[in-house]
Amino acid sequence: MEINHYEFKYGEFGDTTGVQINLRGFDVLRFNNISKGTAFTIEERSRLKLSGFLPPRVKTLEDQIRSSLRIVDEKKSDIEKFIYIRSLYDRNVVLAHAVIADNVTKFLPIIYTPTVGLACQQYSSIYRGANGVHFYPGNIDYAEYVLRNYTDQDIRIAVVTDNQGILGIGDQGAGGIPICLGKLMLYTQGAGIAPWHGLPVSLDVGTDNEDLLNDPNYLGWRHKRLKGEEYDAFIKKFVTAFKKNFPHALCQWEDFSKQTAFTVRDTYLNHLISFNDDIQGTGSIALAGILAAMKAKKENMTDQVYLVNGAGAGGIGIAEQIQVELMAQGMDEADAIARIFTMDSRGVVTSDRDLEPYKKKFAKDSKTLAWLTSSEDNTLLNAVKHEKVTVLIGTSGQPGLFTQQIVQAVGKNTDRPVILPLSNPTSKAEALPKDVYEWTNGKALMATGSPFDPVDHDGKEYRIGQMNNSFVFPGVGLGVVASGATEVLPVFFSAAAHAIAEFVSEQDINDGILCPPLDQLKEVSLEVAKRVGAEAIKAGVTKKDCFFSKFKHKNDPERLNTLVDKMRWNPQYFDQI
Repeated sequence: MEINHYEFKYGEFGDTTGVQINLRGFDVLRFNNISKGTAFTIEERSRLKLSGFLPPRVKTLEDQIRSSLRIVDEKKSDIEKFIYIRSLYDRNVVLAHAVIADNVTKFLPIIYTPTVGLACQQYSSIYRGANGVHFYPGNIDYAEYVLRNYTDQDIRIAVVTDNQGILGIGDQGAGGIPICLGKLMLYTQGAGIAPWHGLPVSLDVGTDNEDLLNDPNYLGWRHKRLKGEEYDAFIKKFVTAFKKNFPHALCQWEDFSKQTAFTVRDTYLNHLISFNDDIQGTGSIALAGILAAMKAKKENMTDQVYLVNGAGAGGIGIAEQIQVELMAQGMDEADAIARIFTMDSRGVVTSDRDLEPYKKKFAKDSKTLAWLTSSEDNTLLNAVKHEKVTVLIGTSGQPGLFTQQIVQAVGKNTDRPVILPLSNPTSKAEALPKDVYEWTNGKALMATGSPFDPVDHDGKEYRIGQMNNSFVFPGVGLGVVASGATEVLPVFFSAAAHAIAEFVSEQDINDGILCPPLDQLKEVSLEVAKRVGAEAIKAGVTKKDCFFSKFKHKNDPERLNTLVDKMRWNPQYFDQI
């Protein structure tokens, strides 16, 4: 009979209360979930037969944090800092998370966007050791066996990518898994989902990136990407195996590209507890910023005209979430859609074109656009001028797309234009905050998708709010897990957006800042989780209560709030049982 290397002990609320280590000697140090490194006490070293395998001094967690922070500060580049944090995580999970928690504002751009984009591009060259699960055509047929042999079996959240739509850099083959690793770290930092409850998965179906295919160091499956029925069959095999092994876990689809993102999400909507963060998470955080902007403008969302430039998964996801909110505020579906324009490389998306299905919902009848008499007319500037756009959103990945002329054209339609250049990484932003403030004489209400330094305008320093999905998905995940929701509903993301918007302080609203600071990640995630859980109860999708705790919320929102509070994990060492 196989003996587990270690076993976590759980309390009434599904919270981790301790760990029983069944290993002895140097093997104890090989497992990052249980290793304390130099923090093992003298008694623990004796009992676990670690004597002689560690230097004599016993450090506290605080000692280790200080040492690690000093090492990070000595690194010269963000990618070096990323490599260090990941290697620290691979040695000692608790210490890595404690270091990040010491200053989450500082570390979030390192473990997530923008640095994680570099990590994806350099994945094969910076690879240090195994992490997560990699499926490819050579092992997908026994995916169930692979998942059954994963070290941690109490999986509550999985982040799964097919590596095709990584941030603004596209197809990265096998290199997308750092995105999954980073997102799971944020599930821990924000929502307190313990690291051993997370599963990062790469679905390596090949790559059409010629640079990777020709790179002798490339670690992925060296073939062109699977397409059509072969691709669909591959995804189905994964879903079947995942659901059989982890039937109550939440699956977050990550960085699938364009139509594929919508097809996979919608195909398994009723077969898997799942959502797509690029679509729904992006839509939610954008809506949060717009809700905050409406407070500053003292206007209603139903009075605005929206233009989303960049009709990919994120852009259409934003359009969808705006539509959901407009209808919640009393508009019918047709009127809501009429106020939302989407654009791609060919201009405003119109129904007379041959369109991918996901673009059709917001496509306009070109005959109703009097200003659009030829393809040369179909420009961003014309759309802004003639449709009286008041909220301009960028998800195009085209740096500098929002020019002075375009931003000022939005300013002619409204006293306080809402300008949201959301493309990642920073180098892909459609406009720079300092330019937008200058072009609008400080009247613009803006936020970005990547981190920017504060901007000094007219003698005052303005913090640039970052519309970071990390304010959304950790809380949504915790709310789904704690409530026992059997599906993920659009209203969950509306609830999240309202919760986030309410964290923007009155002073920030007055200054035109549309997102809370990142150091409020835990507080925001907790409130998002409670709002999402309440919506799950209200919608009647919590039929079997929480699957991961003995404590039952019994569809009582107050009891659910207690569960959400109690099941969260903080990075502290356990006594070794």
